[in-house]
Amino acid sequence: MNGCVAALSVDTGKVVDIEIMSSYCPTCRKISKMPRSIESETFAADHVCHSNFQGSALKMEAVGATRIFQRSIVKRGLKYAHYYGDGDSKGFINVKDTYVKDSVAKYECIGHVQKRVGARLRKLKSKNKNLSGKGKLIDSFIDRLQNYYGIAVRSNVGNLSGLQQNVIAALFHCSSSVEKPMHGQCPIGKDSWCYYQRALSCGKKPNEKYKGLSNEVLNTIKPTYLELCTKELLTKCLHGKTQNSNECLNGVIWQRVPKEVFVCLKTLKSIALDAVIQFNDGYKGCVEIFKNLI
Repeated sequence: MNGCVAALSVDTGKVVDIEIMSSYCPTCRKISKMPRSIESETFAADHVCHSNFQGSALKMEAVGATRIFQRSIVKRGLKYAHYYGDGDSKGFINVKDTYVKDSVAKYECIGHVQKRVGARLRKLKSKNKNLSGKGKLIDSFIDRLQNYYGIAVRSNVGNLSGLQQNVIAALFHCSSSVEKPMHGQCPIGKDSWCYYQRALSCGKKPNEKYKGLSNEVLNTIKPTYLELCTKELLTKCLHGKTQNSNECLNGVIWQRVPKEVFVCLKTLKSIALDAVIQFNDGYKGCVEIFKNLI
């Protein structure tokens, strides 16, 4: 089993450290098949094991993150202050007390939080059959609400009160209809993300584009949606940043060595480090390496 855990700067998008791991050692495997003898025991004692990880795949992220954080001062001369990860990231639990208790703060990737809106509402819909059908909680409505949630987050970087007001307004904005416009909480002005408020600011008659939701459906989904509008969660999204660069790095590595192809640790290290060099600096980084080899 192989894997890589990387630390990237959310400001520059570049890799600052990477831990490359494998639970496989070809020599250990060979020794395990040898008959027990003085020769095999000597061979086992003298060999350098290529495995640097033991455990399940679920633990690999946590172990890799811990190693990166623990060597940050000695190897990098810095302390990591913030951890950007998934909501259920196991790595954060292992690193939050690296320097002193609760010295590392957990931030959320706004892209993942935005997708959580759709996931939660679809889960609610699957459990409540009364939400299915025409004029109710259809997929296009969920997609639109998820999109407006993301717009609200990106439009209010560093502004918690404005962010909370906007994500709540997004629900009523999407639920509005000709008979029941609900845009009172939407931001006003010509630059508003709300088409209704934009029209009013230009002196035009607003034109409702959608059929909206009934009060019954709105009141049913409101508690689930408001769970994603708490100050506790939104505080972790004030940075307005995503993990897109991390996903991009994964793609660069696995393009060179697909997950379906197994390689030993030495090969994986060469491939992953080459990927990091090109990810950070392009082929210019490789040129600098070659210069040092001359």
